[in-house]
Amino acid sequence: MTDSTHSPFCDSLQPVAQILDCPGWHVWCCSPIYDADGRVHVLFSRWRDTFGDWLRSSEIAHAVADSPEEPYTVTGTVLSGRGGDFWDADTIHNPTIQKVGERYALFYIGNNLAEAEKNHAHHASTQRIGLAVADSPEGPWTRISDEAPLLDVSKNPSDWDSYLTTNPALLQHPDGKLWLYYKAWDRHNDDLRKMGLAVAEKLEGPYNRYEMNPVVDFSSIDAQVEDAYVWFEQGCFHMLMRDMGVIHPHVGLYLRSEDGIQWSEPQLGYEQSTVYFGGEVQRFERPQILMKNGKADYLFCALMNSESSNAAVLKIGEWS
Repeated sequence: MTDSTHSPFCDSLQPVAQILDCPGWHVWCCSPIYDADGRVHVLFSRWRDTFGDWLRSSEIAHAVADSPEEPYTVTGTVLSGRGGDFWDADTIHNPTIQKVGERYALFYIGNNLAEAEKNHAHHASTQRIGLAVADSPEGPWTRISDEAPLLDVSKNPSDWDSYLTTNPALLQHPDGKLWLYYKAWDRHNDDLRKMGLAVAEKLEGPYNRYEMNPVVDFSSIDAQVEDAYVWFEQGCFHMLMRDMGVIHPHVGLYLRSEDGIQWSEPQLGYEQSTVYFGGEVQRFERPQILMKNGKADYLFCALMNSESSNAAVLKIGEWS
């Protein structure tokens, strides 16, 4: 199944810098966007204490720079857990931002740990996808998915996506519809993570599941999906994701599609962090792309070392 050769996308990448070293914080999930003045805004997850505490106390913060390769200034928290009985009471994580029409759309995941504990369930069991909107990437952000998640789990316990919905990836389809790719953990069948698709006519939803889900499924080789980013460029659909068992756990995968549903066999999407930044092999995950005039411009990835985590920026050259 696997084509382990470098994709043209991978061959185009050039390292730029490591960013968002925030003493006392772990940094993850860095999603960038240009504003009308050419500045770069990054929405990212952050939390204190151990790396595993993202499951209990992550929040989304904002940083800004004059260009992708210049120093970033962190301005503060923009979205955090609401507490109480809300579905997103605790961890707020997995930010991904796009401009849709005149508004900025911030997709994220949240959870409710008290609900999981009440049901004697794994902490991940309450992870769901939500949406907040703003007139500026700096906020303020208003939750659209207030009383309930934007994309809940299937109510049929035997379905592949009845356990959780995470890793939102929005594609603004050329036909005007909004395609939301998402990860689910198929705990009730083969215990593997796969990717599905839900489609909406408008940003606020409803998002209706594609009837032939999942659309990316590596269960035939006992591998999984994680952290996909999907975009449309040069008349074709493209997907970049973290590898979970196809080539190597510290690299990325690249897939291509003519219709956004039937995807190619995976190729190498990006190398291990050592190829770009030296040092020891580190976790190099959660790829997010900075788009400019309909083209992939820079790649942002979360980067973890033995003591902390931050973000890495790579320039995307000519490739498509």
